[in-house]
Amino acid sequence: MFDRASTFGEALDNPAARAILERYLPGIAASPMATQFRGGRLGSLIALAPTLEDPAERAKMWAALAEVGDDVSRPPYAPAIDPDPSYEGEDVPQGSASVILPAPVPRWDAVEIRLDGPSHGNPFVDVELDAVFTRGGEQLRVGGFYDGDGAYVIRALADVEGEWTFVTHSTARSLDGIEGTVTVVGPRAGSHGPVRVDGLHFRHADGTRHRPLGTTAYAWTHQPEELQQQTLRTLADAPFTKLRMCLFPKSYLYNSNEPGDFIFPGSIADGFDLERFDVDHFRRLEKRIEQLGELGIEADLILFHAYDRWGFADLGPAVDERYLRYVVRRLAAYANVWWSMANEYDLLWSKDEADWERLASVVGEEDPFAHLNSIHNCRPFYDYSKPWITHVSVQRVDVYRTAENTDEWRERWGKPVVIDECAYEGDIDQGWGNITGEEMVRRFWEGAVRGGYVGHGETYLPVAAGGATDVSSSAGDDSEVLWWAKGGELYGTSPARIGFLDMLLAEAPDGVWDPLPSDWDVPWGGVAGQHIVGYFGFNRPRFRNVMLPEGDWTVEVIDTWNLTIEPLEGTHSGAVRVELPGRQFMAVRAIRVA
Repeated sequence: MFDRASTFGEALDNPAARAILERYLPGIAASPMATQFRGGRLGSLIALAPTLEDPAERAKMWAALAEVGDDVSRPPYAPAIDPDPSYEGEDVPQGSASVILPAPVPRWDAVEIRLDGPSHGNPFVDVELDAVFTRGGEQLRVGGFYDGDGAYVIRALADVEGEWTFVTHSTARSLDGIEGTVTVVGPRAGSHGPVRVDGLHFRHADGTRHRPLGTTAYAWTHQPEELQQQTLRTLADAPFTKLRMCLFPKSYLYNSNEPGDFIFPGSIADGFDLERFDVDHFRRLEKRIEQLGELGIEADLILFHAYDRWGFADLGPAVDERYLRYVVRRLAAYANVWWSMANEYDLLWSKDEADWERLASVVGEEDPFAHLNSIHNCRPFYDYSKPWITHVSVQRVDVYRTAENTDEWRERWGKPVVIDECAYEGDIDQGWGNITGEEMVRRFWEGAVRGGYVGHGETYLPVAAGGATDVSSSAGDDSEVLWWAKGGELYGTSPARIGFLDMLLAEAPDGVWDPLPSDWDVPWGGVAGQHIVGYFGFNRPRFRNVMLPEGDWTVEVIDTWNLTIEPLEGTHSGAVRVELPGRQFMAVRAIRVA
């Protein structure tokens, strides 16, 4: 029988299976392109057929394939492991574990309760632990985790000031029934709390406006220490406020080096222990999340992806859930965390929509602080109307047009739109990684005037961009150190211009733009009746007749590439002729005089 795990080549070599593929995947199975996909899993290739976006059609194809071919013997997935109810005997006094309580915790920091408990057996799976906090008149359940060497941690986001009381519950008698009190005080300067949805935009929990000015460095935390430090230095001087990053390492173009450690202890050579977690790996990851927070950057954590040679893309339902519960319990206390269920969910051949819904429910169950969560596509969109999805996270759907669809997507789903992948400024051989800085900035502007947020990425070959980076050879050949893959340095021309756009957004009355009634050839955005912006993109008029709304207005000509703002003299009303330089990437801004 053939299923999601079968390779395309295996199915093509079976006449009955090939006939089914030619019916459901005609553009691939019956074309000269078939040979290049022979090693791909059928579960990934279905993303390339628009008709298979329909779950009913997918079900028909899988049912037909299941009836042909020889029986395939695959090792079963690892089963779920229930906590051991007899992990500690009756001779162990209840609540006898020693406890370390934190000093007063600033609001939006992590409340961390540490317990010194038992370490025999395998506490990662043998012991279940949580605490119920009472604060502000409400109760909150927070799951705990094992941190190695007999240490257990319950970590909560300090979201309410005042006295918090707690009581623990555990299948280990020594950890059960422990009570205590912690104090949450006022926030540290510059600390604003987690980002929340605010209509079709975003705010921090304290009301501060947040604009997700994102970039991507998928595998930066899987690189040598020196390269990670270089990445942090680069981010400190860049305008970005969000970073997309994978929790699992990545195996793909320019991602060929082997990480020093993994979420699970082990290696490709020795195998991985999927019943334990590498706590040192997580401590280093937590340090990076904290450092991003200090820079004012949200860590957009990608929980699953398909670019894998270690087996992490196909762990099975039980291990997937165990991994998610551990990750969310460790990391949900950080205010600057976002969840992304997957990068290009439709390429994860081992999962279908029912799996994603189940896994998203696990994240929701274990995250009592309701961090933002979404899921990212390669080709077909996920159903972003699902209640657990807080915002739309998409990549480009056309070689050229993507950001231009932002206002349509806002109306379609009624949620903020973040185009996390619009292609990358760079010069590699792949079409998704060799657009110019000008084109990257143009896409940012096209999304911004339509009320959305576009993400940055850079894929310049370091030698061509200005000299190979000075990093350890364990990160791979220097020519492989691309920002999008491993971090390091930025060579592109777009970041400064993206920062200029963000400055202009911040000057709007509420710090955001919404789409406004537009001309057929010029999109307009801003705040109706107060603050309007028109963007000319790759067009280059020598003038524009602008019809201003009622009232008196100041008018400015903005060169989005050369970073200049030139005001017209005086105030204006009604129709005004705005002289322009006949260059691309110009904009006009009008601000109503109070």
